[in-house]
Amino acid sequence: METMRDEWQEGYLQRHELCLERVRMMQTEETVPEPFRAYFQKVAGFFLETEAVRVQVADGMWQRLDMARMQERNYKLYEDVLPENYGTSYANPSYARASLGREYGQILCVLYAELRCAVPYAFEGRAGYLTILGELLIEMYNCFEGELPKYQTLKDIFYWYASDYCDVFFADRIEEQLHPEKCVAAKWLSEADLDDLRYLYRYGEYVTENEIGTARHLGTLPEETIQKMADVYTEGYRQGFINTGKDLSKKSIVDVRYRLGFERVIKKAIENFREMGLKPVIIRAATSAITKREQAKVGYYGAIANKQYEYDHRFDQALFLDKRYVDRKLDIMKNVYEKNKEPAAQFAGPALMEVFGERPFSPQVTKEAASYDVAQQELSVQYEAKSGQITNQYIKGEERSFTIVAYPVPEIGERYKEIFDDVIRINTLDAGEYAKVQQKLIDALDMGEYVRVLGKGVNQTDLAIRLHPLGDPQKETKFENCVADVNIPVGEVFTSPVLKGTQGVLHVSKVYLHELQYLDLRITFEDGMIRDYTCANFENEEDNRKYVYDNVLHHHETLPIGEFAIGTNTTAYVVGRKYGIEDKWPILIAEKTGPHFAVGDTCYSWAEDVAVYNPDGKEIVARDNSVSILRKEDVSKAYFQCHTDITIPYEELGEISVVTKEGKTIILLKDGKFVLPGTEMLNEAFAEENS
Repeated sequence: METMRDEWQEGYLQRHELCLERVRMMQTEETVPEPFRAYFQKVAGFFLETEAVRVQVADGMWQRLDMARMQERNYKLYEDVLPENYGTSYANPSYARASLGREYGQILCVLYAELRCAVPYAFEGRAGYLTILGELLIEMYNCFEGELPKYQTLKDIFYWYASDYCDVFFADRIEEQLHPEKCVAAKWLSEADLDDLRYLYRYGEYVTENEIGTARHLGTLPEETIQKMADVYTEGYRQGFINTGKDLSKKSIVDVRYRLGFERVIKKAIENFREMGLKPVIIRAATSAITKREQAKVGYYGAIANKQYEYDHRFDQALFLDKRYVDRKLDIMKNVYEKNKEPAAQFAGPALMEVFGERPFSPQVTKEAASYDVAQQELSVQYEAKSGQITNQYIKGEERSFTIVAYPVPEIGERYKEIFDDVIRINTLDAGEYAKVQQKLIDALDMGEYVRVLGKGVNQTDLAIRLHPLGDPQKETKFENCVADVNIPVGEVFTSPVLKGTQGVLHVSKVYLHELQYLDLRITFEDGMIRDYTCANFENEEDNRKYVYDNVLHHHETLPIGEFAIGTNTTAYVVGRKYGIEDKWPILIAEKTGPHFAVGDTCYSWAEDVAVYNPDGKEIVARDNSVSILRKEDVSKAYFQCHTDITIPYEELGEISVVTKEGKTIILLKDGKFVLPGTEMLNEAFAEENS
C-alpha cells in the first residue's frame, strides 16, 4: 500500500481538494430536487466526516484524543447503520426505496453503502481511495441537477466505477496479501501500547464492549496463559504442515486473521511465527462491493455494527456484474499474481482466530435489496471457480495449509470469564489420548461398506453414507484421525464419502452456519448430491428455499456431500450445555460435538494427490469423490469453492452404525452415547454433567 505522501506525489492532492470543494457545495446547494437533495446532503455530510477523521489521523491529532472522544467519533461514523437507526437510514434498501423511488432508491442505497468504505480508507490514510469515492458521489449528484436521470445512466456510472477501479482496489488487495512490508495493520500492532485501550480505535473498525471487554480480560490473564493461547494457535498451524506432509520451510508469509481485542495473543503468535521463518500479513476484511465476498469477513475486523445491513448488501455487485466485468476481474487477478509469483509461492496460508458468543442472528428478507438474476448467479459461480483455479496456480493447494481456533466474547453472558477458561481447557485437551480413542472408531469404520446415521425425537435424519473401499487394509484407511492441528480443538474422524449410494435426509432442528441461523434445516441427498432442501425460517416456502440456495448452496443447483465426520469432543458438548451456549458455539467447536456433514468441496480440495497418513502410518485413501476427480479432465467441474459443515447434536442422535460388506452391523453411538468398546472415555464428560 502506498503511503499518503506517495499518493500526493502522484497527483491526488489537486483532485482531492477539488473533490472536497464540490462535496461541500452539495450541503448548501438547491440545484437537486427533493427528496434527492436530502439524500445527497446526508451522504455528503458523512463523506466530509470521514475526511475530517483522515486529517486528524494524518496530523497526529487522533492519537492525542482521550478515550471518551474516540468513542464518540467512532459511534458517529457508524450510528446511521446501527439497528436502532437503520429503519430510517438510506443504507436500508426498504427505506431508500420508499423515500427515493423504486429504481433510484436501490442504486442510491448501494451508492451509500459503497461510500461507507471511506471509514477504513480514512484511518489507513488512503486519500486516493477517498478521492475515487468522492468523484463517484459527485458524478451521481450531477445527474440529478436538472431533469431526473434515466436509471440506466446511473447504472452505467456505477459499472464504469467498478470496472475502471477494479485494477486499483482489487489489485491492491491481492498485493497486500503477498507483501508483509505493505501491511499497515501489522505495523500498528507492533507499535501499540496494549495497556492503553485507545489502541482499539486506531483501526477505524466499529468498537463495542466485546472488543474492549476482550482486550481488558486478556490484560488480566497471566503471561503464561497468553503464551499458551498463542502456542496452541501457532503449533496447530505448524502441525497442519507436518501432518499433511507439506514443507513449511519453503514458506515465508502467514496470513493472520482475527477479531479486534485479541492483540495480546496475536502479538505473541507473531513472535512464534517469526521463529518458524514466517512474516505476518494482516489485512482488513473487505468492505467494497468490488472486493468483498458477500457478507463473509476475510481478514481482521471489529464489531459488526448491524448484521442485517451486511446481509442486505451482500449482493450489491448485482448492479454491475456481467461477463465483461467478470473477465476483467479475472484478468486483473491473473496479472497481479503473475507479477508477484515469487511472493505468492511463499504464501503459507491463513491462521484464523475467530470469536463466538454474540447474539444469534436470523436475517429478515429484504425484497428491495440488490440481488442476482439467474444469469448473474451463474456468473458468480463461474467467477468463484475460475478465481480458485488462478489462486491455486500461484498459491498451490498441495503446498499450503491453515489453522483455526475460536474464543468467546463478553456478550456471551455474565459467566464470560468462566466460559473463557473452559474454552482454553477445551482448546488444550490431550490430543494423544483422543488419537488413541479415535483410532478405535476408525478401526471399526474401516470394516464398513456404509455408515447409517439416524436422528431421534424431533430429528428426522436418516442417512446412509457410502465409504471408500480399501485396496490394502494393512496400509490404508478410510478416515483421518483428526486431533488439534488445522481445526482446533481436538476431536473428530472424517472421510470423503463415495457419492454413489450415499442418500437420505439430513435434518437439524436448529443450527448456525457462518453466523446465520437455520430452523428445521432439511437436505435430501441422492447419490451423494443435494436433490432437495428447505428450512423453516420464513412463512413463505420460496423465501426458505432461497435462503438455503443463497447461503448454503451458494447459487449452485446442487452440491455433493464432501465430508462425513464423527465429532468426539464430548467435553465441549457438556461445556455448552453447562452454560446454555450450545447455539452459540462456532462451527469449529460445534462440528466436534456430534456427527457432521459438509456440503461442497472435500477437506482435501486442491491437494487430493498429496499422500496423507494417520499416526498409525496408514495412508488415508478417501481423499477424492466422483466430482473432485473431474479435475483430471476439466478442473472447472471439480470444485465449488465452498464447504459448509452441518452438525447433528448428540441429544438429537439416535444411532450411528457401521454396516459391513457381509451385512454385519457395528454400533458406534446409541442415543447420543459412545458404545463401541474402547471409546468409553468419551462418555466421561456426560457422567460429569449428570453428577
